[in-house]
Amino acid sequence: MVKLNNLKPGPGSRRDTKRLGRGTASGQGKTAGHGSGGDKSRSGAFQKFYFEGGQTPLTRRLPKVGFHSPFKKEFQIVNLADLEKADVAGKDINAELLRELGLIHNAAEPVKILGTGEFTKALTFKVNAYSKTAKEKIEKAKGKAEVI
Repeated sequence: MVKLNNLKPGPGSRRDTKRLGRGTASGQGKTAGHGSGGDKSRSGAFQKFYFEGGQTPLTRRLPKVGFHSPFKKEFQIVNLADLEKADVAGKDINAELLRELGLIHNAAEPVKILGTGEFTKALTFKVNAYSKTAKEKIEKAKGKAEVI
């Protein structure tokens, strides 16, 4: 019968730890598996994963490319086809409502409406930007497209 006082690990599941640096007879004496010199044989040795042995690193060999404007506006995109499917009858479409519907991630960031798909609902939109086709489709459906 198995009891707490006679539990043992299964045969072969546990192995004795290597006793490093305990003399030549141990099989891992003298250099303790670290080789006979160099930086990696020293205690506390550590090299960053991108270290290339003193060679000029890849990140410095490659040229800088392009330009990224710090003033670029990143819009959250919503298609009219998605709003056609959503139940938004009689409501003003703004960032908070689009966030509740799960169509955008952040109500504080600017939103742009694009004209992909058919649109038939007469709704009032209050967002930051519209594509030309989106504005045409909203007005054709007797809606309003206001820029905030």
